[in-house]
Amino acid sequence: MKIRKNDNVLVLSGKDKGKKGKVRSAYPKNERIVVEGINFVKRHARAKGTVRQAGIIELEAPLHISNVMLVCNKCNKPTRVGFRVLQDGRKVRFCRTCDEVID
Repeated sequence: MKIRKNDNVLVLSGKDKGKKGKVRSAYPKNERIVVEGINFVKRHARAKGTVRQAGIIELEAPLHISNVMLVCNKCNKPTRVGFRVLQDGRKVRFCRTCDEVID
């Protein structure tokens, strides 16, 4: 998966199109990510004793990986991600726009 935890991403489609946020968690098996402040949904919750109060709770729901694009740290533009093997044998991600190593 080309997008990982703590990456900055831009939402390309959906109700939050155009918003930027930081990836809170990634689920590679399902090809989904959770982004801070993006894709809020409302859930009705029962009270759990004294731990949680009953009511409507807003949660961040996972987005599909194809609906976001990585924002490069150097050029600050949304970009596609490429992979490259360095001289020391490490496999790293790089920005296709400015050719800068991301990892």
